[in-house]
Amino acid sequence: MHSHWIGRFALTAFTATTIGVAAAQDSRPTLHTNQDYVEEVMRATSLDVNDPMAVFTFVLDSLRDLVKVYPTENYYYFTFIHNGTRYAGNIRLAASDRDEGKVHFSYYKDLSDWSRDEPVNYVLLDASQGVKVEKVDRLVYRLTYKQRSVVFSLNDLSLVKPPAASLGPNERFLGPIFDESATRFFLVYNTRLKIFHYILDETVEVADDLVPTKSTDRIVIGKRTGFAFYRDRRLDRKILIGVFEGNSRVNNYFDGPFDQLPDNFIEGEALREILLAIDPKLTGQIDRFGMYRDGNRRYAIFPYLTYRTEADLFVFHQCVTTKRIPAASYYDCFVIDDDRKGARRTRRR
Repeated sequence: MHSHWIGRFALTAFTATTIGVAAAQDSRPTLHTNQDYVEEVMRATSLDVNDPMAVFTFVLDSLRDLVKVYPTENYYYFTFIHNGTRYAGNIRLAASDRDEGKVHFSYYKDLSDWSRDEPVNYVLLDASQGVKVEKVDRLVYRLTYKQRSVVFSLNDLSLVKPPAASLGPNERFLGPIFDESATRFFLVYNTRLKIFHYILDETVEVADDLVPTKSTDRIVIGKRTGFAFYRDRRLDRKILIGVFEGNSRVNNYFDGPFDQLPDNFIEGEALREILLAIDPKLTGQIDRFGMYRDGNRRYAIFPYLTYRTEADLFVFHQCVTTKRIPAASYYDCFVIDDDRKGARRTRRR
């Protein structure tokens, strides 16, 4: 009896140790090797990339039965390499028409600095093409094509709010953003100055290493994303002031949050009313998400700079520290406008 107890204890201890080791291994980084990349690039593959339905079938067949859509404009991004060429694309369950049984699908040869004008293969899919979109639950949808079904769980950030102390007296919170870079933001509108800010969400751990610039520690840049923030002098928060121009040019995961608005969380006509207050000429031209009537364009909320070097960002610090700027216009310093020649510069320059 006694020896049996010792055996059970030893087995329990062994099991606990094994679980502990497994848990520790699970928390370690994922290793990526050049060997894997080289062998994927060199592998001969068969796929009719000129047929959107063939590519859609391939993508759907390659997914798990349940996937998570993190970006808040509801894009599920993917890439693949076909006969040495990298392709990128997305499946989008847009807030404007997914409940009508529609899903957007697009893909293209991935962009690069030396080749940015690749044609995009795009189709709007619904029951007429045999694609079924079913609402399973709030922010959960099932896509079915032929014999394959995949459940898409959209990112529910409905309870995410900025700390009260991080909003100014004239600012309105429009919704939380989860960017495809894995960075979270709060979209904020200043009702007096009629300007937008993307505020870094620091209620969760930021998945980046924010490094101060040489010119001032008020400006920090994400080592992984290239996102540049200004540490607000008035409130405990960081305002997005820049994204690296090279990322913007090739439309990668680090091109900035302008294309990840909080569509699932915008209340009623709030966004459209703000855009019409900024530009009354938009009356009758946009829907409540800021989409134009042609369905191909969206009003761009793009108040930040696309920068090439650290030095380009110093203009923000110069703006807020100069005595020429009235105190009431302080937050104008963090907005970039187009001048008459199309150049982008701070509003208060």
